Amino acid sequence: MNADSKSTSTPATGDRPFTRMMRQGKLRQLCSGGAFLLVALGSLVAGPTPSRSQDIPTAPSFVDDFTSFDRARWYIADGWANGKYQNCIWSKRQVKLSNGMLTLGFEKQKVKDRDFACGEVQSKQRFGYGTYEARMKTDSGSGINASFFTYIGPTDKQPWDEIDFEVLTKDTSKVQVNAYIAGKGNNEKVVDVAGGTDKAFNDYAFVWEKDRLRWYVNGELVNTITDPAKLPSHAQKIFFSLWGSNTMKEWLGPFSDPGRKLTLQVDRIAFTALGQPCQFPESLACSIK
Repeated sequence: MNADSKSTSTPATGDRPFTRMMRQGKLRQLCSGGAFLLVALGSLVAGPTPSRSQDIPTAPSFVDDFTSFDRARWYIADGWANGKYQNCIWSKRQVKLSNGMLTLGFEKQKVKDRDFACGEVQSKQRFGYGTYEARMKTDSGSGINASFFTYIGPTDKQPWDEIDFEVLTKDTSKVQVNAYIAGKGNNEKVVDVAGGTDKAFNDYAFVWEKDRLRWYVNGELVNTITDPAKLPSHAQKIFFSLWGSNTMKEWLGPFSDPGRKLTLQVDRIAFTALGQPCQFPESLACSIK
């Protein structure tokens, strides 16, 4: 693979597994493989640095437009599923870079005991208060979840905190936002995405501060949490994932074989720490207060 070329379309590879708990309603399960190999490549991960404007350590601000695949930043999930509910196995072959675009795939492919293969990437570093922005486009299909979120949990010896954008692609006119604090959720809100998540690229962002958490879709504020009991307080890793389920029918809709490869395309991801200048002209961090 030539991960430094925008014209390549080849699997990227990772080097360090990390587990995330997933849910059905309030239920989450730990994934099965490689949960504790968290030290082997510690030398590749810069330690967190405190910001003067916050009291949660954070990795530095960054913008990634996927001109190349930054192996020091991203780990690719490969070879396991997060639980029995997931009908696919994470596969590095479902993570590709082409023409400045990160693409995660979901397609029929027998892997171990599952009939489908799916893609996920996660950051190696942890991030704290600041503005998180992703520009992405989903596919459509019942029984599928396309996600941009942050998460930390027990496999990193931390409480389970999480901040979500989840497109349940049974209905691409909407996106679900959510937050988990010490494993407790019930903060879901489903909001409209004008034109649909699958028809064009849309900008999804959240601004995480000590006293509030705000979600934005295409620059418009769609949800705010200010209750201290519902605000995450631990630095988290950034994830993109595309997966399916045969059993989560109430939440994701009934699954049926789409008969083709589905994709989640990510054009850009950025994190701007609080108190830092915005990093590109379209950034939400340039305009909000």
